Amino acid sequence: MIQVGDKLPGATLFEFVEDERAGCTLGPNGFEVQALTAGKRVVIFGLPGAFTPTCSAKHVPGYVEHAERFFAAGIDEIWCVSVNDAFVMGAWGRDQHTAGKVRMMADGSAAFTRALGLEQDLSARGMGIRSQRYAMVVDGGVVKALFVEAPGKFEVSDAASLLATLSPS
Repeated sequence: MIQVGDKLPGATLFEFVEDERAGCTLGPNGFEVQALTAGKRVVIFGLPGAFTPTCSAKHVPGYVEHAERFFAAGIDEIWCVSVNDAFVMGAWGRDQHTAGKVRMMADGSAAFTRALGLEQDLSARGMGIRSQRYAMVVDGGVVKALFVEAPGKFEVSDAASLLATLSPS
């Protein structure tokens, strides 16, 4: 499992882009994790799945609600990573009103999640390989803080708990 002080693994995450702009077409676009975090302070939180109860009722809404406080504390971006495809993550982002606050990053094949060592097998529940619930602070591609939930818990990866650990850069 990734640890504090480790560099993020090389991987591509996908984001559904709503508005065509320079370098991005409408629809799913791939982004290299290492390039996207270079020179930035990023909060990345992972969760088991889009539209699931705790993820939709508590995890994402907390980061949306506290986004401005994260930005004021020196965070450049907030990413939600889930083992779902970019279309699902885009729809979930619209449903959760994440625009301008949280980037909804798809890890459809779980490549990034596996490289982090944060996968879990939820096949018995019909969900296949998914992400554990976690939150991390990354500075220039290096993990500076990491909080991984115990199975079935939601106590350390929520927005308020992570925000309490931050100091301005």
